[in-house]
Amino acid sequence: MKKSYRLYLRILRYVRPYTGELIAATLAMIGVAAMTALSALIIKNVLDDVFIAGDRRMLLLVPAAIIVIYVFKGIFRYARTYVMSWAGLKVVRDIRNELYEHLHRLSMSFFTETPTGVLMSRVTYDVSMMQMAITEALVGVFRDVFTICGLAGVVFYRNVELGLISLVGFPLAFYPLVRFGKRMKKASRRSQEQMGAMSKLMQERISGAGLIKASGTEAAELEEFKLENEKLVRSFLKIERVKALSNPVMELIGAASVALIIWIGGLTVINGKMTVGEFFSFLAALMLLYEPVKHLTSVNNVIQQGLAAAERVFDLLDISPQIADAPDAVEIPRSKGHIVFEKVSFSYGQDRVLKDIDLDIAPGTRLAIVGASGGGKTTLVNLIPRFYDVTEGRITVDGYDVRRVTQNSLRKQISIVSQEVVLFNDTIGNNISYGITDVSEGQLTGALRAAYALDFVNSLPDGYDTMIGERGARLSGGQRQRLSIARALLKDSPVLILDEATSSLDTESEHLVQKALENLVHGRTTLTIAHRISTVKDADRIIVISGGRIVESGKHDELLKAGGEYSRLYSLLVEEDLSDEPRSTGD
Repeated sequence: MKKSYRLYLRILRYVRPYTGELIAATLAMIGVAAMTALSALIIKNVLDDVFIAGDRRMLLLVPAAIIVIYVFKGIFRYARTYVMSWAGLKVVRDIRNELYEHLHRLSMSFFTETPTGVLMSRVTYDVSMMQMAITEALVGVFRDVFTICGLAGVVFYRNVELGLISLVGFPLAFYPLVRFGKRMKKASRRSQEQMGAMSKLMQERISGAGLIKASGTEAAELEEFKLENEKLVRSFLKIERVKALSNPVMELIGAASVALIIWIGGLTVINGKMTVGEFFSFLAALMLLYEPVKHLTSVNNVIQQGLAAAERVFDLLDISPQIADAPDAVEIPRSKGHIVFEKVSFSYGQDRVLKDIDLDIAPGTRLAIVGASGGGKTTLVNLIPRFYDVTEGRITVDGYDVRRVTQNSLRKQISIVSQEVVLFNDTIGNNISYGITDVSEGQLTGALRAAYALDFVNSLPDGYDTMIGERGARLSGGQRQRLSIARALLKDSPVLILDEATSSLDTESEHLVQKALENLVHGRTTLTIAHRISTVKDADRIIVISGGRIVESGKHDELLKAGGEYSRLYSLLVEEDLSDEPRSTGD
């Protein structure tokens, strides 16, 4: 209960900016409650004055009063529903914006460990459930509470004794409210977790559609999807079971209470202590009173679903970024590209990946990094832009400890071209200029020309405005890689990281990309995770990483003569290149 209360309070903090709208909606809700109470009060006049006393003047006034009551009730109801829904949607918009912003503040390690589908489920499904809860809570709960207060006033105004008797059923009515609410929250939590699992499965399988088709595993994948889908259906059925049970229980309690009141009230009318109109006015108010009480159960079910979603959303918001700017972080000026590793070690949990790395990279140096797979090459370069923080030691760029400068200013100094090219479902122009402001067409043309991409871009029907599909699906591998090089050229950073940028390309594409890379690396400090012989031989310096340590360092000829680990790896590269037959280009 305390946990739910804390969740309510946390949600209310998001509601606070819209206090003015809530006050206006509250006044409208009071208006609706007042009109509902008046509609119960007027029943006495309908029965006693019109049908029993035969008052012709009242015959004209009562229908007119009913029309006026329901006109104002409709106006107040519209204002209440629209304003409260508006406030609820704005609150959820703010939560979703904060959640999305928070996700981009989290460290790379978080995204490595958390499936994309699960995150998508949090941002879309869970926040949508919160939206329903906030809207229903703001509109439903306040509406029902005001209506209950108004109708309770009519009940006690008509007959205090019968009013007190009618209250006997209220504790029974609120018991299922609490009981069903707990069950609903538990079932909702399970359904949201299952929705996350299903989103994860769909994201992975849709992105891997090519492999599935090539492997002929569509039937097996369908069976796995059906299994997850069945789990999701079962979790939602538990929710529907609670919903389906709550209303009949509430109606039974209400019916029993009304039956008791009819019996006692009938005796009161027969004994002449109430008129027929007074009793039916009392009974109408009582029956109208049980409707909002019953509705509170339905609203509470939605709120409990929202609270379960809020727990998951706030759990995500409460994750602290592992990489954050220091309080005294400074902006690093444009770098010369002097990078130094001082006794650097790094661990993933208990697994120590890098050990005592000492490395001084002079400005403009072309450094090749070689080593067996899993040796720590990519981890080494990812420490420079602070995708991860060193466990021991420090890294400096032009003498600045990377942990003492702002992440934004640090990452402006670095361009990354990797094997996995990141492109968005947008135009070529927007993809190349991503993250760069005030880019002219001339600058785009220059970057594309230097990246050997201008010809193929100009051959496209819409040129720079061509939509390239999700992850650049409408382009070949070589074309995608050259666009990423054009983007790096346009960014014009003094430090360049090449992470096996040509390893998955065919021979012709690789030739064009290599020519583009020659333009890109000129005048920059370049760290290349080497895959091809040409990359290794042309480097100013080569380091060999094995077991998380730098075991050799020097120029190509020197390391070959030494006959150590580099010589062995180089022989493997030669064999690999010789075994690669020319492949047709996808350009």
